Amino acid sequence: MAIETRIMNNIEKINFESEDKLYSYINMKLTALICDEHDWLANLSNASAVLWLLLDNINWAGFYLYKNNELVLGPFQGKPACTHIKLGKGVCGAAAKKEETQLVKNVHEFPGHIACDSNSNSEIVIPIIKESRLVGVLDIDSPVVDRFNENDRHYLEKFVSLIVKYVDFPESFV
Repeated sequence: MAIETRIMNNIEKINFESEDKLYSYINMKLTALICDEHDWLANLSNASAVLWLLLDNINWAGFYLYKNNELVLGPFQGKPACTHIKLGKGVCGAAAKKEETQLVKNVHEFPGHIACDSNSNSEIVIPIIKESRLVGVLDIDSPVVDRFNENDRHYLEKFVSLIVKYVDFPESFV
């Protein structure tokens, strides 16, 4: 199954034979980290760290939370990022406004793209919907054009569904 293993901060970095096995492992690790923890900040911090450590070819992984009718920067891994994003603006704002995953093969072709990191070339953003209300988005950027595919979408939507299941968001987010 695993070709190579190394330990990174108590999380194993494993090269899997398939993307399906990698994402199953990621979602298993996420569940183990957040299922018994009730602090939303700790859970989102660990969730972004899991993605940062285990996904290849990414340069940012984190969350924007819906507060006061806009997205506000939440826990993340990567370079400093934009702090506030209006609904409908950029990939994150589009995902939040439409409440639909945005899979962008080349961000430079996305109308209104917000370039927080000039090294980003592709992006996937998954909205976080709890109790029929927008809570925020999961945002992952890559320096590689066409990094994300439908399989990434499928498994990252499952990743977000685990967050919705286990994370107790403050009332201001729900």
